[in-house]
Amino acid sequence: MAATNIGMMDAAYFVGRNEILHWINTTLSLHLHKIEDAASGAVHRQLMDATHPGVVPMHKVNFDAKSEYEMIQNYKVLQDVFNKLKISKHIEVSKLVKGRPLDNLEFMQWMKRYCDSFNGGIVNNYNALERREACKGGKQANQKAAPSTTTRRHDPPVVNAGHKRARSVVPNNTAGSTGSVQTSAATATATGRLFPVDTVPPVAPAQIQSLNMQITGLKLSVDSLEKERDFYFAKLRDIEILCQNPDVEHLPVVAAVQSILYATEDSPAVIADAKAAIGQQTSSLSKSHNMPKKEAPKRKFAMTPEGEDVANAILSPRRRREPLADYNL
Repeated sequence: MAATNIGMMDAAYFVGRNEILHWINTTLSLHLHKIEDAASGAVHRQLMDATHPGVVPMHKVNFDAKSEYEMIQNYKVLQDVFNKLKISKHIEVSKLVKGRPLDNLEFMQWMKRYCDSFNGGIVNNYNALERREACKGGKQANQKAAPSTTTRRHDPPVVNAGHKRARSVVPNNTAGSTGSVQTSAATATATGRLFPVDTVPPVAPAQIQSLNMQITGLKLSVDSLEKERDFYFAKLRDIEILCQNPDVEHLPVVAAVQSILYATEDSPAVIADAKAAIGQQTSSLSKSHNMPKKEAPKRKFAMTPEGEDVANAILSPRRRREPLADYNL
C-alpha cells in the first residue's frame, strides 16, 4: 500500500540529497546537480509518469518553466494527478516555486518514498527520453542530459610514438627481459619521453598504516553516530505514536508536542507557540479551581411522631414549645 501520508519522523525524511539526486538522474536520465533544479514541478510529474504510466498528460508538462506562473501550472496538473489517484497529499506550491532547498528536499523525499512503495521502486521498460519528447522544453532537457546518459568508453591514455617504440623492444618470453626493460627505459630517456602513465609512486608503509588507522577511526565514528541517531529516532517515533492515540490527541499539550514534531523549520517561534498553548491551558484550569463553591441549601428535617416524643423527652421545656420542623439540621 502506498504511503500517501507519512510523519516527519519517518525514515523517508532522513534520505540524503546525494541519494535523491542519484535516484532522479537514474530514473529519468537527467543530469541534475541540485535538488532545487527540480523546483519547476516537471520532474515530479515525470516521476509520477514513470510510476503510473499513462496517468500523467505529458504534453502538459513544461520542462522550460522559468516563471512562478509557469511552475504553478505544472503543480496544478500534478495535483490533478494526485486527485485522480486518490493521493491525499497537499502540495506546498508557494514554497516549492521559491526554490528553497529544504522545502524541495522534503517534498522529493516524500516522492521517493511514494514511488518506492510500488514494485519496490523498480521502473521497467520506461524510456524517459522518449516520454520527455512530448513535453514543452523536453528536447532541450534531453540535450542537456545527453552527456550524463550516454555511456562513453574510456580509452587508455594515448602514448606517443616514441614511447611505443620503446615498449615494442620488450619480448614476450621472460628470458632477457631485464636487459630489454633497461634498453626500453634508456631509449625513452634518450628520446625525452616519459615513463608509462600507469606508474604509481611508492608509498611508505608507515603512511599506509596511518591512513588505515584514520579510516578505522572514521568508520567507528560513523557507526556510533548512526546508533545514536537510530536511538533518538525511535524515541521520537514512540512519542508520535503516543500523540496519535484517540484518548489523548485532543489535549492541548499533545497538540503542542505535535507542532514541535512536525515543524518544518528550526524556528524559536514554534517553541514559543507551544509554550503559550500550554500556559493558556494551565491558566484556564487554575481559574476553574479557584472559583468559590456554592453551598448546598439546607433542608428542613421532617420529624415523625415517634421522633417528636423522643425529642420532647430530651429537650428542655423552653425548646419543647418550639416546633421541631423549623430547625435546620
